[in-house]
Amino acid sequence: MVRRPDPIRQITIVGGGTAGWMCAAALARNLPGVAITLVESEEIGTVGVGEATIPPIRLFNAMLGLDEAEFLRETRGTYKLGIAFQDWGNLGERYFHPFGVYGLRPELGHFLQYWLRMKALGEVGPISDYSLCTLAAMSGRMGTQGDDPHSALSTLGSAYHFDAGLYARYLRRYSEKRGVTRIEGQVGDVALDPESGFVTTLTLKDGRTLGGDLFIDCSGFRGLLIEQALETGYENWTRWLPCDRAIAMPCEHGQRDANGEPVIAPYTLSTAREAGWQWTIPLQHRVGNGYVYSSQFKADDAAEATLRANLQGKVLAEPNRLRFVTGRRKAFWNRNVVAMGLASGFIEPLESTSIHLIQSGINKLLLHWPDRAFDPANIEAYNRRQHLDYERIRDFIILHYHATARDDTPLWRYTRDMAIPDTLAHKIAVFRERGAFANAAEEMFTPTSWMAVMMGQGIEPQSYDPLIEMQDIAPIRAGFSRMKTHLQSLADVMPSHGEYLKRHNMVAREVA
Repeated sequence: MVRRPDPIRQITIVGGGTAGWMCAAALARNLPGVAITLVESEEIGTVGVGEATIPPIRLFNAMLGLDEAEFLRETRGTYKLGIAFQDWGNLGERYFHPFGVYGLRPELGHFLQYWLRMKALGEVGPISDYSLCTLAAMSGRMGTQGDDPHSALSTLGSAYHFDAGLYARYLRRYSEKRGVTRIEGQVGDVALDPESGFVTTLTLKDGRTLGGDLFIDCSGFRGLLIEQALETGYENWTRWLPCDRAIAMPCEHGQRDANGEPVIAPYTLSTAREAGWQWTIPLQHRVGNGYVYSSQFKADDAAEATLRANLQGKVLAEPNRLRFVTGRRKAFWNRNVVAMGLASGFIEPLESTSIHLIQSGINKLLLHWPDRAFDPANIEAYNRRQHLDYERIRDFIILHYHATARDDTPLWRYTRDMAIPDTLAHKIAVFRERGAFANAAEEMFTPTSWMAVMMGQGIEPQSYDPLIEMQDIAPIRAGFSRMKTHLQSLADVMPSHGEYLKRHNMVAREVA
């Protein structure tokens, strides 16, 4: 006999910030009639340094029905065609991780094999010549991604840079218009059912109480519900990712065009430093900067001095210092509590995955939406999928540190020589043999991403698919010549990034 579900009627979100308000907005959009309450305190600051994203954020915004121009104005946002990596493989070297594909079709495996054959003949330049995202980004240009899969413009993948604090406020307004109740306050006590261990009520420090069927923990590193109340446990990954500190500090734009307008690069810059790496993220009204480093190899004050010495403009705020332990909760969903954002774990933002992991967690929660019985099999299925997401992203971040020839500082010698997870070692071995990809289903990072980083940092395929060798070389040669010319011509006629934002009414009035 089929059991009728007992629907969730009340959701309580603990914590605001990007995670809390993304959850509130998505649930309000998808669960009409369900009471949603978010409790946060202005006295408890949010981390708020997640300013760069990856392409799936476009799907999240589309799911909410956000207008792109309004969203960019409200968040002082800009476009991001990928990430430029400086000094990662070796000092003085630079490569670009594009968000689009290489070539003219999404079947990268086939394109890479043809390129490898042409490279073996000495008849092609770098593979970046065949990436529209790279060509546009390196010339500071931006265009509109095409819908026609037969058009090269369909390969122009992009994401956004935006002010995370403004994004949270934007989503708060969106959520409150759709019935979400915000309560100002701090949680002082969490009551658990003595038999089930489920959270039953929250008592705020002023004595008010809040109930709920499902609780979502967006309380940041504290993990107020998932860890402090439920003692879920944490899996530490610092043996592979030793950075455990960050300093964030915004500055003014330092580069100006002939008209005095800021030059806004359509990409994130990641520069490897002696004990970690520095991000540079251009927004409309400022540049976001930060230094992620290992306290084992760099003192806090020395790290701040390094960051200050490498800013392009005047400092706009005092530094925000963060401490973290890279890893994840042993369970993201425990009883009737689901952790999101920093409460669920932390992977340093080298590939801008922090906001994506919130989005991914929300999507999977909706796919595994419970009723008030909270079936353990459903919870386990959610946790398994989230574990795989975190571990695959973890491996991709480890790749950046491990695939290096640098030996100039202790950090780089350590990461170059350290033992890596078997899952990552297998991916590297398969790619090195003939440029093949051992990617799992539902993997966040595509073959384009893995190839860009591996080849950008010196992991080169030793051969290529022998079936490619059997094909006539003449049409392949002609195709590569036409492709390079066509992609460059498309990039050349795109407007500058700043001009593109103006043309499409995406510049905030305060900036314009």
